[in-house]
Amino acid sequence: MISAGGAFAQREFNMPDHDQKPYYFGIILGYNTSHYNITHHPTFLSRDTIQTIESLNSGRVHLGILANWQVTDRIDIRGYPLHLIFSEKKFGYVEKGSAGLTGTEQRVESIVMSFPLQVRLKSDRIGNFRVYTLAGGKYDFDLASNAGARNSENIVKVKKSDLGVEGGIGFQFFFKYFIFSPEIKFSYGLTNVHARDESLRYSNVIDKMNSRMVMFSLHFEGGGLGF
Repeated sequence: MISAGGAFAQREFNMPDHDQKPYYFGIILGYNTSHYNITHHPTFLSRDTIQTIESLNSGRVHLGILANWQVTDRIDIRGYPLHLIFSEKKFGYVEKGSAGLTGTEQRVESIVMSFPLQVRLKSDRIGNFRVYTLAGGKYDFDLASNAGARNSENIVKVKKSDLGVEGGIGFQFFFKYFIFSPEIKFSYGLTNVHARDESLRYSNVIDKMNSRMVMFSLHFEGGGLGF
């Protein structure tokens, strides 16, 4: 009975040589929510038309390809040859007019090509399960940036490039032919992405905008490449 139980446990230990393979790849599918952390311009208090501004959370999807280098049994370096993030930023304004206070919503669509580089710290593998944490930096390029758009009083202009840091936690579930990894990650933009224009009424009351994003991702990772 003991021998049979041991043989059964051995059969159920999926991809036993995975940690000996230095490289592997995978695909990412996920959902993200994002907004901007807004800093008012000093002239905001002197204007009596727009009373309040807030950035509202909005959700979109993201997808990509990951490449993972297993440096040691516990440490990985992870990059993304392709990572597209579709997002929408909403701005809620309260304005004062002849009819009193009214609410207005402005939207900025983004298609971001993101280039993260992360260090991942993994726990010991427990059967077909493992937990990990990660941290790193990223460079984002917005393919749908409206920074060069013609002036219209109803837009908020956003720059094309952004730098940021991110961190998160995830779980690896080992199956016979692939690894399934749900992950949650928090992203913080470090640069001011607001292309301020004094002539734009919804933009001139804003000084700085820093991106904030929460990403829920499902990773489907391959078995890896050996030498």
